[in-house]
Amino acid sequence: MMRITEDWITNPATQNVCAALTEGGAQALFVGGCVRNALLGAPVSDLDIATDARPHQVMDLAERAGLKAIPTGIDHGTVTVVSDGIPHEITTFRRDVETDGRRAVVAFSHQVEEDAARRDFTMNALYARPDGAILDPLGGLPDLQTRRVRFIGTAGDRIREDYLRSLRYFRFHAWYGDAQAGMDPDALAAIAADLDGLDRLSRERVGAEMLKLLAAPDPAPSVAAMRSIGVLAHLLPGADDRALPILIHLESQAGLAPDALRRLAAIAGPKVAGTLRLSKAQLARLTRIRDGAQGGAGAAELGYRLGQPDGQDAALLRCAFLEQPWTAETGAAVEKGAAESFPVRAADLLGRYSGPALGAKLAELESRWIASDFTLDRDALLQV
Repeated sequence: MMRITEDWITNPATQNVCAALTEGGAQALFVGGCVRNALLGAPVSDLDIATDARPHQVMDLAERAGLKAIPTGIDHGTVTVVSDGIPHEITTFRRDVETDGRRAVVAFSHQVEEDAARRDFTMNALYARPDGAILDPLGGLPDLQTRRVRFIGTAGDRIREDYLRSLRYFRFHAWYGDAQAGMDPDALAAIAADLDGLDRLSRERVGAEMLKLLAAPDPAPSVAAMRSIGVLAHLLPGADDRALPILIHLESQAGLAPDALRRLAAIAGPKVAGTLRLSKAQLARLTRIRDGAQGGAGAAELGYRLGQPDGQDAALLRCAFLEQPWTAETGAAVEKGAAESFPVRAADLLGRYSGPALGAKLAELESRWIASDFTLDRDALLQV
């Protein structure tokens, strides 16, 4: 029998949580991302446990064991139990009673099979007992082993339960799928047949999902599939993903980690602010680096005007748009510009200029200074 033996599952703090449930007569089954990632050798962060105990029972059993229990989502069956500072989300087995494409009305269940059947993909319906033994009620293990992202049951049914699953499909394929094997044609057909369902999703949910997708090591094949079946244009009118695979290659050349917002800037259309609910800071950064990439400033000026991180992103993005290689010289020019400081201040020109004329003269001198590769000093500039 396949078994998880990683440190997180054998940690005494986590085993104490399991013991609090099992010694009280309840089941304790790890589920979802922690099981999936452990089997794939990927990092595990969140610990989710499924149980047949009702939420109030979970609270009671945890407190009897001296553990802190927080009713974080008790109406939906979720209690967070903290053991030695580690949070464990414990959710009662559930089955869907009613769905509307955005949220579900659920009923508690005693059967793990019902809990598994309401999940999205077979690779997310794998469970592990406290001793690490794998429980596979829906036969998802072969899909995980071959990195095949497959909907549970009928793809169309799963999508109509929650249209966010259409986007999650592409995200999961980017993170966990086999790019060489391609995507499940049944899944793609079901997503393409129900594009209007995406309109039911909030911009916040769509934006969050897109950023998670774009943070994957190489999301380009998933984004290309989204374009080919109409999802990308539906979500981001005017979007163009042609520069994305080039940008990803250039990131590797530049030694940069994946950055979802940088990649979004590579594909976003002009109406991104109206279609994705980004924070003000995210939208401002996206606009800065995209405008910088599409403007006429050189690499050094981008560094000076935007700072090193944004200037580098803008220069990198420009290379992707123009299909040019990234060079060490470009990176060095951005760094040089970012370290410079314009030596002239408005006070230096008072008495000679005022109002709009003062601003125009400062801008003129700054342009001369940049054109000199930052070599003109204050005295030389004030003589102009």
